[in-house]
Amino acid sequence: MKFKTRLVITFLTIILLPLALASTAFIFIGGYLIKEQEEYGFRNNDYNMLIDPAQASRLLSDEIFDEVKKILDSDRSSMEDENILSQINERISNKSSYIIVRKQNELLYTGNELAAIQIFDNLPDFDEENVKQEQKHSIYYDDMKKLVRQIDFYFEDGSEGSFFVISRANTILSRKLFVDMAIAIMLILIFTSMFLTNWISRGVFAPINQLNIAMQNIAEGNLEYMLPDKDDGEIGELYRNYEDMRLRLKESTDEKILAEKQNKELVSNISHDLKTPITAIKGYVEGIMDGVADTPEKMDKYIRTIYNKANDMDRLINELTVYSGIDSNRIPYHFHKINVSEYFGDCIEEVGLDLESKNIELNYSNLAAPNTVIIADPEQLKRVINNIIGNSVKYIDKERGEIDIRILDEIDSIRVEIEDNGKGIAAKDLPKIFERFYRTDTSRNSAQGGSGIGLSIVKKIVEDHGGYIWATSREEEGTCMHFVIRKYQEAE
Repeated sequence: MKFKTRLVITFLTIILLPLALASTAFIFIGGYLIKEQEEYGFRNNDYNMLIDPAQASRLLSDEIFDEVKKILDSDRSSMEDENILSQINERISNKSSYIIVRKQNELLYTGNELAAIQIFDNLPDFDEENVKQEQKHSIYYDDMKKLVRQIDFYFEDGSEGSFFVISRANTILSRKLFVDMAIAIMLILIFTSMFLTNWISRGVFAPINQLNIAMQNIAEGNLEYMLPDKDDGEIGELYRNYEDMRLRLKESTDEKILAEKQNKELVSNISHDLKTPITAIKGYVEGIMDGVADTPEKMDKYIRTIYNKANDMDRLINELTVYSGIDSNRIPYHFHKINVSEYFGDCIEEVGLDLESKNIELNYSNLAAPNTVIIADPEQLKRVINNIIGNSVKYIDKERGEIDIRILDEIDSIRVEIEDNGKGIAAKDLPKIFERFYRTDTSRNSAQGGSGIGLSIVKKIVEDHGGYIWATSREEEGTCMHFVIRKYQEAE
């Protein structure tokens, strides 16, 4: 849930919940107090009697007295009719009130016998002045919490009579109701605050504490600590952002560890590959110094071997130089228009002599048109060809090796295939051979040498030329490298 929605709900809860609970409490407390009055024979369905009993009693008794006057004016004998008096009493019996009719000093009628017994002897006497002036005499009995209103009259036979309206007039609102409502409101506010505190704590503080713990785990290097999924609101977005950050940090850390491992492996491989030619060079130089090369033929052989080993060292150093530029995209390129037929013809002639000395047969075929032109860096493209052929030579395990180079025309591009009859590559290793430092067989490769970055450099150069490269192979039969470079076409 969003914070804005949560704040709106909190605001409405602070206003509406206490109002609803206070109203409910008022109804229940009022009902309880009304029920309490019924123990004394009173019934009250009018809350005005609780709020302002004196004013309500006056209004109520005035209505009753007006009706009594009409009866006295029309038929005084009705004042002794119990049915008529019961009807009058019924109108006020549900408002904490009842009537008493006194004839001489005797109780003629009452609407509440239990209450009348308690107050009858204390009622004011008959006053003739009240009859003449038609006054409504009011008395409040504090000890009984009763408000008494009286009119005096004469019965039809001339007997003195008094009509009383008795109302319960205790200070419910100012005392018990006030205390009960104050306690109820305090309880309501405590309940509301506890409810909102718990709701906000579970919805805001608890998730933030979880996020704080997660961040502490990140700071301590624990990148495996995961937060539970939350689908909504800002907290959910924070959780998702944390998870994205954690995954990126974990990926970055894993890449850093892998890079360190690969760099150590590269140093180890290069050290091994440099040590082999250096050892050979030292051996042949010592042979020359010791006079072992005592004939022109031996001297020539020793010098050529030293030269070849120096070239191997130079190749390794060049590979390292190119490798250092791969990640930063700083491999230097100098693109030119190149005639495919002429360029590859020169390359074949150059590598052919070297392969012949290693007892490897080189076959070359060019099926592209003689005027086919591509845009490429001659030096870097030669590095691609030399690295692929160097790999083929390294893994040819036959007595008579063969390497076939084919140039194929593919409408808007050319495809170069370099195939050997070496030991091949397993199907499981084939998708990974262009990854940096990947070597199909570590134990055999360590003996044969190789940094493990040659084919990754080849892939990078081909892709920088706008092309792509892949390999096909069969174990014990050989491997074929394919790469495609687009033709140069004049703009029309």
